[in-house]
Amino acid sequence: MPQGPRPSFNSNNNRGRNPNFRREQQQEHRTNRMIRVPEVRLVGENIEVGVYRTEEALRMAEEQGLDLVEISPNAVPPVCRIIDYNKFLYEKKKKEKEMKAKAHKSEVKEIRFTPNTDDHDFDFKAKHAEKFLKDGNKVKTYVQFKGRAIMFKERGELILLKFAERLAEVGALEGMPTMEGKRMIAIFAPKSAKKKMDSKEAKEERAERAQQQPREPRPAAASSEGKPEQGA
Repeated sequence: MPQGPRPSFNSNNNRGRNPNFRREQQQEHRTNRMIRVPEVRLVGENIEVGVYRTEEALRMAEEQGLDLVEISPNAVPPVCRIIDYNKFLYEKKKKEKEMKAKAHKSEVKEIRFTPNTDDHDFDFKAKHAEKFLKDGNKVKTYVQFKGRAIMFKERGELILLKFAERLAEVGALEGMPTMEGKRMIAIFAPKSAKKKMDSKEAKEERAERAQQQPREPRPAAASSEGKPEQGA
């Protein structure tokens, strides 16, 4: 008896059955038509918080030119927001990049004194320390003692405490000066970990936000459908 052709299990034959499958796997959140539950709880701005039929929530998002985004898939019903998903991802990526850059650039700068450091050298090093602290870096200062200079430890402590007074506006002393070998050490941390943007960066930030302002929503047709459930 002649046999028919064997069934092919080539993945190419299955293409097109669910075009959103790969996209769903790659996307961090389910959005719009990927949300297949019958109802969702809407939260956020410019909407009345409550439980809506999913189709109605999708319609509301479409009318505002935005996306329905599932933010808590394990809730019952799942919690969604109506937002610009691309803008949401952009801002999230930008914040992660800024945090990574700050963590990478933060350093510990060293400044060295001797028990005989004069006022001119002291002021010069204090200006450098102020700049380091304003840039978000820590400053490790130490007085180096050589030979018999170790007998003048109190002089080294006075230099470091005077340095702490000079840096009081921009840095905080993490602890009293301590001896490590032939060095007396004090560490200063920036008072504000958040770096200030310069005027150029601030202008660019405002321009980006202005370009990504949500579009004006179209007026919705009056309907009794889609009202949130009472007590939800």
